[in-house]
Amino acid sequence: MSLFRISRKTSMEKEIYEQPEILSGILNEEGIDKIEIPEHVSKIVLVASGSSYHCARFSGDLLGEIAGIEARAIYSSEFLVKKIIPHDKGTLYIFITQSGETSDTIKSLRRVNDGFDSDEGKYYLDTLCITNKADSTIWKESKYHINCLAGKENSIAATKSFTAQMLCVLMVALKIAKYKGYDTDNYIKSLDKLPNVIRETFTLRDKIHQLAKLLAKQKVVVILAEGISYAIAKEGALKIKETSYMNINAALIGEFMHGHLAVLNKRASVIYLSVDGISPNAADNLDKIKKEYNPSMYIIGKHNNKYISNFNINIDCENEILQMFSNAVICQLLALEIATRLHRNVDKPKGLKKVVIQ
Repeated sequence: MSLFRISRKTSMEKEIYEQPEILSGILNEEGIDKIEIPEHVSKIVLVASGSSYHCARFSGDLLGEIAGIEARAIYSSEFLVKKIIPHDKGTLYIFITQSGETSDTIKSLRRVNDGFDSDEGKYYLDTLCITNKADSTIWKESKYHINCLAGKENSIAATKSFTAQMLCVLMVALKIAKYKGYDTDNYIKSLDKLPNVIRETFTLRDKIHQLAKLLAKQKVVVILAEGISYAIAKEGALKIKETSYMNINAALIGEFMHGHLAVLNKRASVIYLSVDGISPNAADNLDKIKKEYNPSMYIIGKHNNKYISNFNINIDCENEILQMFSNAVICQLLALEIATRLHRNVDKPKGLKKVVIQ
């Protein structure tokens, strides 16, 4: 790797490279057996904003796949304007915020804490916060707590806090699965490898730099995915958008075929984010996109040779959980490289700030 990249000139870059140690710290200091959550949960609602919402969306799919529990993610701002919010007994509300002071997420927590009326009288639901500050407002007002242990994040773009949140919700999913008697030993054992998977992902930096050079020239970039990868695609698009100001969006590949692909009439690039290979349906849709619009095509993640792309960036991982973390970090580095190439201030993007209580 080039010496100029090892200098870590920006907070965003430094924070990306702190992730292996942060994830190790979470596993050692929090741990699946140490975190406290209610034992009997029938449904989960996750509330968050920005990058934390993408973690919530990832969590909703993850909880269904690993713990077999119904879960959904709602934007904090949307949660506040809904007339009716989910309030079935046995529902656990999870609020995710890096700062612990995100204004609309705190207001959402308070709405749940106000309780719900029934024929038998008022009842209250359990609340859990996942945050980076143990003395924050959200921490004090939630019943259960998990500390992300990511330390202060100076860059506006969330990086280390995002993967820390991912790991925290993964531990929640595994603990719920354990309560339900599911066999999760293989997943739990693989978590010890997570910090090294991230370190190995850093070795892709030169290849990511090459892809950034190609993407920085484009007018339109679309990140496509399906299933649980969609949340990571949304986060990758946000990272590039907020640091580079590029016109980039994420979409589920099946939904993208319903009109959205008109954006490819301009000079465009398509990135497909893959966690466990490219499904037959995704391969068919990518083939249609290639034939009809001929954009530059790139694959981030596992490539099972069903589709030939212009470029593939990947670290082979033993399961889809480790792969998702690797893909998330690839997207972070790609955002950093594109922004650097376009001479943007990655730590203080124009017009952006973290939204907290005033």
